[in-house]
Amino acid sequence: MPSPIAITRRPRVRALLAAALLLLPVAGIQASEFRIAVIDPNRIVEESPQYEEARAMLSNEVMEREAELLEQQEDLDRLNEQLERDGALMSEDELKRLQSDIRARKRRLRYAQAELQEDFALRQTELRTKLVKQVEEVVRQVAKEQEIDLILSEGLVYFSQRVDISGDVVERLKQEFEAR
Repeated sequence: MPSPIAITRRPRVRALLAAALLLLPVAGIQASEFRIAVIDPNRIVEESPQYEEARAMLSNEVMEREAELLEQQEDLDRLNEQLERDGALMSEDELKRLQSDIRARKRRLRYAQAELQEDFALRQTELRTKLVKQVEEVVRQVAKEQEIDLILSEGLVYFSQRVDISGDVVERLKQEFEAR
């Protein structure tokens, strides 16, 4: 059976496991004295009220801008219908002006859509970074309070619920959220 180090593919986790296993005998630490815990970052994020608040805020921001884009698209559709309906009856100058207006509006709409996607991705990254920093700080606090020597995350093949402190971290995040 391969060792736990060989099973994981994440170099960071592999290095942490190797360091933990190597430190035990070198430092002369008894297994009962060395405390290892794990966290499930996905669970922590999904169950934290900070994540829900950030998701709702981002959703509201996007909905407002999407409504504007929808309105622009509807205006463009009306102009296209007018072109199809009345194009044959228009003078050459009117036809060219309408076609030019339609092209310009299409360009502006495509640009606005691309800008929305870019802004959404940037804002999503900002909110995620803020939440990650907050989670890391809470994990440190819980580790110090519970005298945990090593906390592992992601890429684990198996861990017992006895060493999972994700619930403690989520509870602390909820307390901090409510204390604001």
